[in-house]
Amino acid sequence: MRIISMALITALGLSVTACGSTTANRGVYSERQPVVSKANYVLDLSTGSGGLSTSEQNRLSGWLDALELGYGDRVSIDDPSYSASAVAKAAVEAIVARYGLLISETAPITEGHVPAGLMRVVVSRTTASVPGCPDFSYRSHTDFQVRTSENYGCGTNSTMAAMIADPEDLVRGTNAGGEDQAQASKAIRAYRDKKVGE
Repeated sequence: MRIISMALITALGLSVTACGSTTANRGVYSERQPVVSKANYVLDLSTGSGGLSTSEQNRLSGWLDALELGYGDRVSIDDPSYSASAVAKAAVEAIVARYGLLISETAPITEGHVPAGLMRVVVSRTTASVPGCPDFSYRSHTDFQVRTSENYGCGTNSTMAAMIADPEDLVRGTNAGGEDQAQASKAIRAYRDKKVGE
């Protein structure tokens, strides 16, 4: 009987250790990281006799309104057969400009073929979120294994994902090559020259 009880206690101890090791995060980093997802929305417009008719312009405006086009979205024109005229493209640019956006130079690869006589407008939208947050499945108590909880970092990472202007910056960063270095260091020079606070 004693041997059976000792074997039972050992088995229970090993199972508890195994369960604890699957959720153990012994570092100070967050397991919940922002995930960036991208979606492309397409609309094929008839270029007609070279231009863009009023009905097609109204259809484009209604589509952009339904998408709630805004800051952070990228709009591009896909015209692989070069059938759309400069007048049709200018009409699309004028409509997109009403939303405060410019047309991107390159269009992403989308599904399907663009038939001759049609011009495809592509809206690319990137979003960032932290899946699984908040997570209160981990009971708050003294942890002698020095593990961080499952909810650790959820608040910080969720806030960053919601506030970032361009979610693609979380993937590949941004280039600061176009900034004016002289203008950027103006405040530092003024401080060093003792011109601040006088």
